[in-house]
Amino acid sequence: MDQQKQIQKWLRETVKDDAERIMDSQSSIYADCAGSLKGKTSKQYKTLTKTILPRVALYKALKNDSKLSPEAFDLTRKYMIEVVGKQKHKSTSALEIIPGFYRIYSKSFLKIMRTTDLQKSTQTEGKDYYDITITDCLWYNACKEFGCPELCSAFCEVDDITYGNLRKLGFTRTQTLGKGGDCCDFHFFKK
Repeated sequence: MDQQKQIQKWLRETVKDDAERIMDSQSSIYADCAGSLKGKTSKQYKTLTKTILPRVALYKALKNDSKLSPEAFDLTRKYMIEVVGKQKHKSTSALEIIPGFYRIYSKSFLKIMRTTDLQKSTQTEGKDYYDITITDCLWYNACKEFGCPELCSAFCEVDDITYGNLRKLGFTRTQTLGKGGDCCDFHFFKK
């Protein structure tokens, strides 16, 4: 489902009487943010407009609202954890039925990380593990650029939900840029 439509559906279910007001504000903030993007590659632009900025705009709309401002972070985090994280976990978990899942997933993930322009990272791998250390991240940079660096921690929590409690793939991390660390140190391992 399109992120904007998903946010609208969630707002109708969560803040009911305030949903239309927040949706109008979120849509306007989103348009302003998307319109201000300069110097981005096509992949960065797509990720920003489809994934990152709708959530940034939701947070900013809630934060700007006199009634819901005190709950802005908690509400946005709730959306990200209960909707986005849950969906991503479900789709990743469903892939585990594929024979050779760990090998296929690790090779694909590492290839993406080695060729993407969404973050800068180094990768190491062994027979039953792979590590990715991210030192520059589009999600973190966007949150800072749009005046809400604190929101990045919720993006980081989506990773925890996505990769938590999988049957064949383990995941740990000791720090993230979004939570004040020097890097994001992803450690994946075969269970």
